[in-house]
Amino acid sequence: MRFSPLVLAAAMASAAFPVHAEELTLDRIFQSPDLNGPSPRLARLSPGGRLVTLLRNRAEDKDRYDLWAIDADTGAARMLVDSLKVGSGAELSEEEKMRRERARVSGTKGIVAYDWAPDGKAILVPLDGDLFVAVLGGDVRRITETPETEVDAQVSETGRYVSFVRDQNLFVSDLAGKATQLTTDGGGTLSWGSAEFVAQEEMDRTTGHWWSPDDRYLAVARVDESPVKVVTRAAIGAGGTRVYEQRYPAAGTPNAIVDLYVMRPDGSSRVKVDLGANPDIYLARVDWTPDGKTLLVQRESRDQMTLDLLAVDPETGASRILFTETAKTWINLHDNLRALKDGSLLWSSERSGYSHLYRWKNGRWTQLTSGNWMVNAVEGVDEGKGLVYFTANKDTPLEQHLYVARLDRKTEPKRLTESGYWNAAAMDKAARRAIVTRSGPSQPSQVYLTDTNGKRVAWIEQNALDANHPYAPYLASHAVPQFGTIKAEDGSDLHYKMLTPKMEAGKRYPVFVQVYGGPGAGRQVTRAWAGALQQYLVDKGWIVFSVDGRGTPARGKAFEDHIYRAMGSVEVKDQLAGVDFLKDQPFVDPDRIAVYGWSYGGYMTLKLLEGLPGVYAAGVAGAPVTRWELYDTHYTERYMGNPLGADAAAYEKSSNIPNASKIADPILLIHGMADDNVVFDNMTALMGEMQGKKVPFELMVYPGATHRVSGEGPQVHMWKTIERFLNREVKAKP
Repeated sequence: MRFSPLVLAAAMASAAFPVHAEELTLDRIFQSPDLNGPSPRLARLSPGGRLVTLLRNRAEDKDRYDLWAIDADTGAARMLVDSLKVGSGAELSEEEKMRRERARVSGTKGIVAYDWAPDGKAILVPLDGDLFVAVLGGDVRRITETPETEVDAQVSETGRYVSFVRDQNLFVSDLAGKATQLTTDGGGTLSWGSAEFVAQEEMDRTTGHWWSPDDRYLAVARVDESPVKVVTRAAIGAGGTRVYEQRYPAAGTPNAIVDLYVMRPDGSSRVKVDLGANPDIYLARVDWTPDGKTLLVQRESRDQMTLDLLAVDPETGASRILFTETAKTWINLHDNLRALKDGSLLWSSERSGYSHLYRWKNGRWTQLTSGNWMVNAVEGVDEGKGLVYFTANKDTPLEQHLYVARLDRKTEPKRLTESGYWNAAAMDKAARRAIVTRSGPSQPSQVYLTDTNGKRVAWIEQNALDANHPYAPYLASHAVPQFGTIKAEDGSDLHYKMLTPKMEAGKRYPVFVQVYGGPGAGRQVTRAWAGALQQYLVDKGWIVFSVDGRGTPARGKAFEDHIYRAMGSVEVKDQLAGVDFLKDQPFVDPDRIAVYGWSYGGYMTLKLLEGLPGVYAAGVAGAPVTRWELYDTHYTERYMGNPLGADAAAYEKSSNIPNASKIADPILLIHGMADDNVVFDNMTALMGEMQGKKVPFELMVYPGATHRVSGEGPQVHMWKTIERFLNREVKAKP
């Protein structure tokens, strides 16, 4: 569960713009050009570091992306692949639609992914179900043209091959388009080379095959979904209903059986990897050592309290355990494993209570970073200089920065990015340059190129808030968010964010509380730009408020572990602490506080209204989980255990169904009718319970919508529906 669709706003008014701003409307927020300005995605450095490539959305269609290249030295930009000219416009397969849902890019058109050839001479581009190769001279060559969709396409490590999955089998092609089918028995419940549902949705593993550095081998996952429970998913759309028999591994039920094989690029010499005697495990990560002689496999136990790193001989499939991570609650997966040339391994672990970097060699550990802060991701390693680059929140939990540290620990980590922003970074393979994507409360997303000392070399996308920016007409009325802390009942600091309209002395204002409150993604309180919708609410006279309570990430394992076997407990108490804080403010109307949340936030909205009747004037719950037994294994069991065993009572206590009849405040329920993540059964279970207990509610469902309501029309409709509901039930309240 990694999604919260409310786009937050935070921008600073500037004297350089007219004092009288234009009126911001819901229609304008969801129209093109995007009010955020250019919103590039997947910015990467070419293998040689000469070019920056990225997906850039169009001014006339903010949801359509094309592939662009920018010269890192001169800044000259050109479109490499025009998605309208090259693409066929063919309807996406259901498999591709669901993959995009997993990647949180559903509703996006044009190009959504690409892959550089390691020699830097070509780029693989999937588009409209087929594969294309773009060469830097400007030519674009089609390498597949089939009615089937090619998915999970990759360029091999040497650049000689392209691999992809078609009809649940793995293929390898040369760049001219001559393909060899490596597996033949894929179909039905069996597939080769793709990540299974929970790997894509919950484990951040989006692929199911991995090339060795010299192209001698391919490691390939074989997924057998026959044990997985079948659920009938009715994708109800405006033009009719399609019924899908979907394999959905609900908590406590069997997972897919995932095996791992190693084979040659022509499919020969296939050997099965020894993953141990217990088949009920997760294939968490797969990597190769730089010499291609060892396959590194992360094997996670079903209860997610044990993670083994296996070293595998690709010739025989034999494996041995290099080391094991354990936890009393759960282990958070990461992508920070780096196999170094001297035979050591770079790794991150939360064994100290915070995520930090370690170096392992021949059974011995050296801790490289320490303190009450969290390492997020390793971005690059320069072995020659003995440096590692990583993103972390060392300065404050509200910001993320790029840092550099020495592998020998002789100096403390050094911050390379400017304070006041939320930063992401991507480095070239040699860790000589970095692309930094940043935003701040008063600055929409920017992209720039930096050297290894943090000096900005060139803007890739400055996205300046000048008079030509799409947002310029609305800047004069912008509110700058205020950040602060309140105390939880155990003394923990809880960070909050609040935006206020221009207030009149003695007047009290209604409050729109935006809640997520769950683990993983979805934090609300960060110093990042996130759009115009919240500013619209402020313009309409709302105070907008969020607090990140215990259970949310990036504050250390103990802070997160509060929800272990106890979802819907401390998160509710911490939101109540936020309400108590609000009611102490002289400018807040304590009788007109509304709560809104989506996904886990929708779950929290229900919990808050069930447990605290009368505290909120009304609530809006979007795509909520109502019974955790209906949600998937890897996410739910990580926090809640097995619903069929000793943890059954925890599931019952966390459910929103038993106490639905206690909801006494006005509530609006919203759900997509084709949601395959939080399946619509969650909503029907809640509706049935409330109707049976004579509890009134309002409902809005969206035909064809998955876990995200996308498209200009549906998004405007949804927010106008929410606004009308809140105006009637909260704003108009005496």
